[in-house]
Amino acid sequence: MSLLRAERIKLFSTRTPWICTGLAIVASLAFTIALVGLNGEQADVTVGDTQGAGSLGRTVMLVFAVLAATSEFNWGTMRTTFQAVPKRAPALLAKVTVVGVWCGLVGLVVGFGSWGVGMLVKPEANLTLATAADWRSVAGEGVVFLLTGVLGVGVGMLLRSTAAALAVTLVWTQLVEGLTVLIPGIGHHLYVWMPMFAGQQFVGGSLVTNALSLGTLPLGPVGYVLYFAAICFVLFGAGLLLTQRRDA
Repeated sequence: MSLLRAERIKLFSTRTPWICTGLAIVASLAFTIALVGLNGEQADVTVGDTQGAGSLGRTVMLVFAVLAATSEFNWGTMRTTFQAVPKRAPALLAKVTVVGVWCGLVGLVVGFGSWGVGMLVKPEANLTLATAADWRSVAGEGVVFLLTGVLGVGVGMLLRSTAAALAVTLVWTQLVEGLTVLIPGIGHHLYVWMPMFAGQQFVGGSLVTNALSLGTLPLGPVGYVLYFAAICFVLFGAGLLLTQRRDA
């Protein structure tokens, strides 16, 4: 518990968590207003459709997680952290716990906030949380955001360099995944296995799926979130092992 408390104090003594949190919430809610509002007067907007903009918030929190991880490998931080805790694993596990929980809380705010603004923009739409799938779409943002935090910490631990880790994550999320669908012949087949696409399928985003005419997806919402979780924890585990070997 002392490690978790120390990590929380160290992390939130900087401006980065607060700036990223604010940007994640504002960007998600603002784009939800545009996405739902421009969907057409006669369109049947669903609860899942209100969560289509959550990917923007997750990208911002992914950046936050990367920054939180790579800052641990700055020379000054390494001296203070790893002198207090000579074994790397407990300190890094405390970091991913704090980052993941915070990202999960931000995800809940984004999920319920996006649903709320969707009801305001489309009061005529049936956006009542009446089924388990509806609750999964809204509350599930917390799960996907938490896993995104784990992913960011894992990438940061693997690369250590802030510039390299941010370049890889941003190029992947903003360029590579989207361009995959354009590959002739196999683009759609590859795109449905992309990590960020998989995370989105747990909460909704059918507007994007329908726009791309992807047809029947290979996994259901639960299958996709388990697939996304496996990717996140494999990257984190690889980063943890690599860090221990480098610093042995």
